[in-house]
Amino acid sequence: MRTGRKLAALLVALGLVVVSVLVAAASAQTKTTTITIESWRSDDASIWNSKIIPAFEKAHPDIKVQFAPTAPTEYNAALSARLKGGTAGDLVTCRPFDESLKLYQQGFLASLNSLTGMTNFSNVAKSAWQTDDGKTTFCVPMASVLHGFIYNKDAFAKLHLAVPKTEAQFYSDLQKLKADGKYTPLAIGTHDQWEAATMGWENIGPNFWQGEKGRLGVINGTLKLTAKPFVETFADLAKWRPYMPKGASSVQYADSQNLFTSGRAAIYPAGSWEIPGFEAKAKFKMGAFKPPLPTGQKTCYISDQNDHALGLNAKSKNADAAKTFLQWVASPAFAVVYQNALPGFFAMQKKSVAMNDALGKQFLSWRNTCKSTIRLSYQILSRGNPNLENELWLTSANVMNGKMTPQAAAARLQKGLNKWYHPKKK
Repeated sequence: MRTGRKLAALLVALGLVVVSVLVAAASAQTKTTTITIESWRSDDASIWNSKIIPAFEKAHPDIKVQFAPTAPTEYNAALSARLKGGTAGDLVTCRPFDESLKLYQQGFLASLNSLTGMTNFSNVAKSAWQTDDGKTTFCVPMASVLHGFIYNKDAFAKLHLAVPKTEAQFYSDLQKLKADGKYTPLAIGTHDQWEAATMGWENIGPNFWQGEKGRLGVINGTLKLTAKPFVETFADLAKWRPYMPKGASSVQYADSQNLFTSGRAAIYPAGSWEIPGFEAKAKFKMGAFKPPLPTGQKTCYISDQNDHALGLNAKSKNADAAKTFLQWVASPAFAVVYQNALPGFFAMQKKSVAMNDALGKQFLSWRNTCKSTIRLSYQILSRGNPNLENELWLTSANVMNGKMTPQAAAARLQKGLNKWYHPKKK
């Protein structure tokens, strides 16, 4: 009897061992790695959780992704503290240019030069997340925003206006709108100043200074901001004054948005980020046109501004899984999902990506016919005091308000730059 009992006990023990081995093997096969994304884009959380992350996890079931946003105004400080304390997520959403460059220089972001997907992006697309010499890229570009004009199709139809392609046509339309009196021709104010520079000067300027040629010329020191192209940009902005809302100097950004979406204005100098909000509020059909060409010019240039990217925490404990996610972000599969989930934030890859939103398609089509550039003040030129970006806000608003001449505005910009910026001579 004792022998039988011992044998039974032995068999039970062996069975338990076998079960444990099988469970361990199964657990090893289904083991998942969880990675966390730091971001300031809290408004996008539902899209990440419902569309973007599920698309990735379907293709990579062994990796789970957590999207952990921080309030935009708190993001920089909070992220810096977490990176220094070693508690930051595996992936970091990167703001363009200097803020992310500082993180790389401090050793918090890893180089992504070896990531094969980086070949899918042009130098212009990567420029916001590279070292000044362009030799190291530390974030994968996710989206850019395009500049142009959104217009009320119903208003144009009622007044038999043609969508302008040239400056002459643009001002002809504005004059007809003003004469009719039903619509404010241009929905833009100058109270907040930044919109005067961003949707004004930086919007139309690339056509005058020929995009990257002019921008890099200022950086390299071969072109001054007092040169003709920059003065002409200010002069063109001054022409907007008669067509802006009454009391434009008191009109805030939100006021301009409401003026247009309510149907009381015909044309809105825009960034493509407005698309989702405008489509939700406007009760009329909308269209978009790119910045009109100056007289006699054939080549068009558009502001295709780098907006945000994704980098690798240099101290991530899940670097391999994080790199797998980054490789996916650099692929067309991500671009299709992201671009259509957030119309107005466009994929930055060389190869075009299908777009479903009609207004977004119009903006995106300009990449096929125009040359892309980024905002002139964003790379290198706003690191000193006075800050060129802030100076652009002030001068653009003053010119549009009639308080400063185009020549004086350009002179102020260059004088400020001379105080601290001294480009290296080649």
